[in-house]
Amino acid sequence: MKHLKIINSINMRESSLVRLIQNQSNKKLLIISASICSILNKLFDLAPPVLIGISIDVVVREKSSWLANFGFESVPIQLLILAISSFLIWTAESIFEYLYALLWRNLAQRTQHDLRIQAYDHLQKLELSFFENDSSGRLLAILNDDINQLERFLDQGANQLLQLFVTVIIVGSAMAFLAPGVAIFAFLPIPIILLGSIKFQKKLAPKYRDVRDKAGNLAARLSNNLGGILTIKSFARESWELERLRIDSSSYQESNRKAIKLSAAFIPLIRFAILFAFLAILIIGGLNTWEGKLEVGIYSFLVFITQRLLWPLTTLGHILDEYQRSMASTNRVLDLIDTPIKIAGGYKRLNPKDVKGNINFENVFFNYKNRSNLLTNFSLKIKGGTTIGIVGPTGSGKSSLVKLLLRLYEISSGQITLDGVPIHKFRLADLRKSIALVSQDVYLFHGTIEENIAYGKSNASLKEIQKAANLSESSEFINKLPQGFQTLVGERGQKLSGGQCQRIALARAILKDAPILILDEATASVDNETEAAIQRSLEKITFNRTTLVIAHRLSTIKKADRIIVLNEGFIVESGSHNELLERNSLYANLWRVQAGSNKT
Repeated sequence: MKHLKIINSINMRESSLVRLIQNQSNKKLLIISASICSILNKLFDLAPPVLIGISIDVVVREKSSWLANFGFESVPIQLLILAISSFLIWTAESIFEYLYALLWRNLAQRTQHDLRIQAYDHLQKLELSFFENDSSGRLLAILNDDINQLERFLDQGANQLLQLFVTVIIVGSAMAFLAPGVAIFAFLPIPIILLGSIKFQKKLAPKYRDVRDKAGNLAARLSNNLGGILTIKSFARESWELERLRIDSSSYQESNRKAIKLSAAFIPLIRFAILFAFLAILIIGGLNTWEGKLEVGIYSFLVFITQRLLWPLTTLGHILDEYQRSMASTNRVLDLIDTPIKIAGGYKRLNPKDVKGNINFENVFFNYKNRSNLLTNFSLKIKGGTTIGIVGPTGSGKSSLVKLLLRLYEISSGQITLDGVPIHKFRLADLRKSIALVSQDVYLFHGTIEENIAYGKSNASLKEIQKAANLSESSEFINKLPQGFQTLVGERGQKLSGGQCQRIALARAILKDAPILILDEATASVDNETEAAIQRSLEKITFNRTTLVIAHRLSTIKKADRIIVLNEGFIVESGSHNELLERNSLYANLWRVQAGSNKT
């Protein structure tokens, strides 16, 4: 059982790296170029111990030195050749060090950028239920912290790992060729180091996965608290929230402490293995040289090169530490990218200018995950160019109709058509470009009023923006602001009142000029003045446009061409305002309650 866990752990690590390589396959040339520069740099970096050995050989053996075999018998000439060689080698080493640093860092930056864009692009395509079941803080941690962690490994760790491999191969081969009897003592610690590294790696992997999970929880807590700061302050819960944050932060700290405690123990243990090898080379090699079995130059080379062979292995712990952190982060990023898109668009193009706005719900069944049916065999025909009011108790399915029409959720069965074509056949972007939505929970981006209104049409002129503001009856309050249309609204529009935000959102929808307009509880939380302004705006902008108005305030839909009354997912009444009053049923009761409350 234990062996199976080890195999699964190794497979999981391999799959992380394989997944990353497959995902970034377009960077093969950059990876190969960076690798070649790293290898060449390490080859030139390993040359100085060879030069030292040759120079000692020249001084000791003079005209019978190894270099003299090439026709250079004069010692000064041999030393000059060594000096020129040293200059060229040091220069080449420096050049390739610059090149590998440049290429690896470019690779790290490009990978970081591409993964973040790829992950965010995929995130935007996921259905609304994904965001309802996940936290924005965790997603932010993946898009930012996890991708940055991978960038840190590619920036340095990948090069270090490659150069370490080259060092072991080149130096090990040279030592085995020159003095196999002595070199064996340098090789003895390597299996111990590698086995120790693998053991540490297996133990570190789950610890770093836990660290990344705790980091996501902490980010989620911070994101939620910053978003709900008004609620925290109004309920005087600062101390309680601080304690909850302290618990999450302590949990993250403890996870890191356990991982650091294990990773920090690696290098001291490895040093003792290196010390054994170095002492063995020093003593045994020295005795062989003293006895004349080994030349002085080769002995000098072995003493210098042993550290070059073994000392870099101490960095293996740090490299593996960075590797495990990056692979834990890579899994989280790639898991997000690999999340299946449940709502895919069709291939049929849809030009908003050609949309007539005939909407038909045909025998639609729908339920939210793990809940009973909200809509059962639901059917509704909406004629293009008409204004439809939709009312009903909370939870009756009003807003769900909008989400289904926008394909934010997928129906269980039945179909929804637009101008006779099932909406799942249209490209998602085309379908949503044909619909302008003003919701109860208005979201304004941090920026100017002009930028927020122009969000409905990216290439809009200032004249078009001002016209949309006039139609939404927001120009008056905008012009009274110190910077007018250039006024910053703050995050989520916090510098403006709820009614002002609502009117800017309406202006944004007007500027979009979509053939279908949806107001989802757009007047539920505004004052009477703002409601009256929105009603006046609707009279201007709903002409020859299919309009769905979902409202708790029945006065908002009084002039609608038809009013649909929903209850528990079924249409219980349908007709004009006056017709529904005459029937003296649910709508009439709701109207009397609201009319009575308005009088009091």
